[in-house]
Amino acid sequence: MRHPLDIVAMFAALWLLASMVLDALTPTELTAVMIGIAIGPAVIITAVFYYLRCPRTDFAVMFAALWLISDIAIAFISPTQLPHFLIVLGFIPALIIGIVLHWHRFQNRHERLPAPSVKRG
Repeated sequence: MRHPLDIVAMFAALWLLASMVLDALTPTELTAVMIGIAIGPAVIITAVFYYLRCPRTDFAVMFAALWLISDIAIAFISPTQLPHFLIVLGFIPALIIGIVLHWHRFQNRHERLPAPSVKRG
């Protein structure tokens, strides 16, 4: 059973860790507080979907979308231009999840029903 306090503690720790790591990677003008405010809504929404036991695939797609939105929010609030690798970093989760979903579809293509054929009689 997922206790709500455990979920709050886990996501608060992940939020703080992400803010500090991104603070180390971004220019000095962008502080950890500014980053924390930018990624806070995404962390809260992710925690709510985790609490609601969202299916893994849906959760992964939602996480990738929120990560990209957070990356865009950080770019908007940054007083200076962000390095290019940070912009690419926002697309990496979506790219990985897209590759995994297409790989699973490719692997399971034999389980799908074949397309109906037209029979002339």
